[in-house]
Amino acid sequence: MTTRREFIKKGSLGFVAAAASPAWVMGQTKISSNGMTYVSKRPALALRNFSSKSVDQTIARIKSKIKDPKLAWMFENCYPNTLDTTVKFGTRNGKPDTFVITGDIDAMWLRDSSAQVWPYLPLTTEDAHLREMIAGVIHHQAQCILIDPYANAFNHDPKPNGEWMKDYTKMNPMLHERKWEIDSLCYPVRLSYNYWKTTNNTSVFDDDWKNAMHSVLKTFREQQRKNDLGPYSFRRVTDRQLDTVCNDGFGNPVNPVGLIVSSFRPSDDATTFGFLVPSNFFAVISLRQIAEISDKVTNEKNFAAECRSLANEVEEALHKYAVYTHPKYGKIYAFEVDGFGNQYIMDDANVPSLLGLPYLGALEKSDPIYQNTRKFVWSKDNPYFFEGKAGYGIGGPHIGYDMIWPMSIIMHALTSSNDEEIRQDLRMLRDTDGDTGFMHESFHKDDPSHFTRKWFAWANTLFGELMVKLEKENKLNLLKS
Repeated sequence: MTTRREFIKKGSLGFVAAAASPAWVMGQTKISSNGMTYVSKRPALALRNFSSKSVDQTIARIKSKIKDPKLAWMFENCYPNTLDTTVKFGTRNGKPDTFVITGDIDAMWLRDSSAQVWPYLPLTTEDAHLREMIAGVIHHQAQCILIDPYANAFNHDPKPNGEWMKDYTKMNPMLHERKWEIDSLCYPVRLSYNYWKTTNNTSVFDDDWKNAMHSVLKTFREQQRKNDLGPYSFRRVTDRQLDTVCNDGFGNPVNPVGLIVSSFRPSDDATTFGFLVPSNFFAVISLRQIAEISDKVTNEKNFAAECRSLANEVEEALHKYAVYTHPKYGKIYAFEVDGFGNQYIMDDANVPSLLGLPYLGALEKSDPIYQNTRKFVWSKDNPYFFEGKAGYGIGGPHIGYDMIWPMSIIMHALTSSNDEEIRQDLRMLRDTDGDTGFMHESFHKDDPSHFTRKWFAWANTLFGELMVKLEKENKLNLLKS
């Protein structure tokens, strides 16, 4: 089993773009231009984990519209990468069941699995097989939450000798890792809610799903820490500061002002101040989505009212405690706060991020504080914004200095209304793949052949989502060559 950090140690920080590819990579189609030949890196049809005609049709349609041959090649490789390589689809107790690994790590993160299948949701209205597969993800995520709402990543089968079984927290063999991250509960809600809105199918809202949502509300309330520290703590024997939690696993003190503690960030790094602002914004919209489903589908009116009440409480606390007046940018959102007046002013590449809040539907792009925040995070005033010969963007302490995450560049483009910004983002994404045809976790600001994680399905599929969005907006040719 390989963890994110161990994967880096074992070779991806060797930064060799020509390193051996996974066994599923083999050429299928070729694109030639200006003496360059781009060979598809999709697996042969018989080797794909899951096939979808609507996805293949989308690839063919959009590829034909992309004038830049390398960008077209990268789209063909990246957009179907989740389906081609990470999905294990079947049935369980007579219902669809789908386990989705991250790529190079053989475990299912609630966050990653939701984000990996998200771009395929619009196709489910015409593709019953794809619709059933995503329903399987929702069913499996509900089971995961019922196993442990505090865990971030799960095994397909019990692993008594799993990598992190010795962590000082309430581990069990079904857990790959037990890091408490608010967004781990928000992402399954986002997927469930939008599956319903897209397909008008309510079959996923069964008793297990309803019980899982009750567990979500209970966990959020526990982590407001109004009366005590709550039942969750986490410690790990490690040489990495942000892989464990201080104060006997409970983190730095917080003032119970209505916000929700997240012991870890979506990067799986420990928070400094427990109230992680982007994740609290995400929780607000997730609670309101649960409430709408509970009102209109599952007929749990009292539960819906409880969810709305907590959403309103968190939202009010965000407006009171999460806004910082920056000497250069004016009012911006802090990244983390503690309710005592301390604020961490930065942004991280992983989503939810401050940059990505409109993408998640948590804020409008026009929100004036968001616009100020956007200017701040996409500048050298953000301590984790890096710029070099190869490109610029946001990184984070998970990988460290000078390492830019393509995810941040994709998110910048997804939340932009400026064609020139999008054009620059596309150029950087095209030119920083290390000539592999895929997105990576991160690349060095001066040398994109130095990268981490050659098989990172979330980033691949997110890039595909960006290209589908640009097609809808008639902007595929912002980068023509």
